[in-house]
Amino acid sequence: MTTPETTQVDNEVENVVEQPAQITAEPAAVAEPVTESPAEAPPVPAVTEPGPEPVAESEPVVRSYPTTLPDLAPPRKAKRPAVSERVLDNGLRVIAVRRPGVPLVEVRLRIPFAGTGKTFLPRSAVLAETLLSGTSTRSSVEIAADLQSVGGGLSVSTDPDRLMVAGNALASGLPKLLELLGGVLTDAAYPTKEVSAERDRLGDRLEMANSQPAQVARKAMQRRFFGNHPYAVQVPEPDEVRGITPAALRRLHDTRVVPDGSTLVIVGDTAPGRALDAAQKALSDWTGGSSGSPVKAVRPPELGPVLVVDRPGSVQSSLRLSLLAVSRAHEDYPALQLANLTFGGYFSSRLVENIREDKGYTYSPHATLSHSVAGSIVSVDADVATEVTAPALLEVFYELGRISAVPITTEELEQARQYAVGTQALSVASQSGLASTISALAGVGLDLDWFYQHAANLRSATLEQVRAAALEYLRPSEAVTVVVGEAERIVEPLSAITDVEEYEEDEEG
Repeated sequence: MTTPETTQVDNEVENVVEQPAQITAEPAAVAEPVTESPAEAPPVPAVTEPGPEPVAESEPVVRSYPTTLPDLAPPRKAKRPAVSERVLDNGLRVIAVRRPGVPLVEVRLRIPFAGTGKTFLPRSAVLAETLLSGTSTRSSVEIAADLQSVGGGLSVSTDPDRLMVAGNALASGLPKLLELLGGVLTDAAYPTKEVSAERDRLGDRLEMANSQPAQVARKAMQRRFFGNHPYAVQVPEPDEVRGITPAALRRLHDTRVVPDGSTLVIVGDTAPGRALDAAQKALSDWTGGSSGSPVKAVRPPELGPVLVVDRPGSVQSSLRLSLLAVSRAHEDYPALQLANLTFGGYFSSRLVENIREDKGYTYSPHATLSHSVAGSIVSVDADVATEVTAPALLEVFYELGRISAVPITTEELEQARQYAVGTQALSVASQSGLASTISALAGVGLDLDWFYQHAANLRSATLEQVRAAALEYLRPSEAVTVVVGEAERIVEPLSAITDVEEYEEDEEG
């Protein structure tokens, strides 16, 4: 994630002091006696104009600058927040953390929402768009007005693992925010007019997204990497969401929007005990059945040739590679995180140095580690011009091979370590970041104990451990590779470096 920076320009105002005009009355010159005869006039001395004064040559100013960067200051010890927790009678787990500084409070409600079946995905997508569209006692406009009265807001999103309701408000408005949240959880109405409008808007957005190469590449990779796993299809098609009815949403809400297995995180400038009491008062009436079965673990992908998805007329190709990784709780995870950073996880990585800085093939190649409940993966992304598709992919393969075969140096490891420890500290520097981090960890059975121990594990990871992790998890032979671009121009060059399987875009959905 990138935080836009604001540049402030200080306008310097010059103080212009007007000097009063000075008028000096020169004394009248005394007239010489006029000689009537010019021949007798005294000779006029020749006037010699003064020449320019010689300018002395100034000595050149020699300034010296440091040639090396100063050492980084030692990282400050993180101040661990106190965590209070309560499990309500309905099964809802509530976690509260006091984080003063600004008079706000952040809430994250995570509801397990994995599911299968042809209509589950489009129904869950439309439910997320319409959960806040009204209750039996409040319209969507009235909900919005009540949120504004406490300086707050609510939003809903969904993915293959969970339904997330995120919100914030002034700290004094926490009881009102939780009351509104409880209202939509227990009494969501899904009005026909609002559902019709929102599902049509969602269908339009999906159609637009499907025309973008990044979305085409993402869908193709998910199908190829996850096979028959529910993660293989994570976004519904436009026509699927347009057929969802309010009655179908109410049935899904009654069976899956339940407190069992759900976690509510509250972080902000409020006493934890008061926050837990407010949550209990507002959400105790929320009831329901089981949260459903967990998603089965992701299996190693079926490897094969590079999959080429044709996108006629495309001026660039989207390169995507994925490898199966280990979860945050695995003992190899700290070393793998550092190995991945050195490979392509940040701007000083080998991949960026090669195909951006040296070759100029792409602007922003990147490798990321991402985690879901059922599995973790390393993803490599690079968008390149069509004519350099094959050489760019060859360099990505080369760097994957190099990170697993050529040992990482001490300097590379220390740079990656500083970056990893620093960004982890930044991720919980705000109330919002801390709330989201606690919620994500709770979703996979971890807590802040893991978070702060992970920082210590990053600091203590050895060169041997990082080299072993690179060799184990970043082998190019274990990567699933997808290229989206103009097949007519890229298949032949790609075939010269690797096996290629061509699919039409329509076959990938």
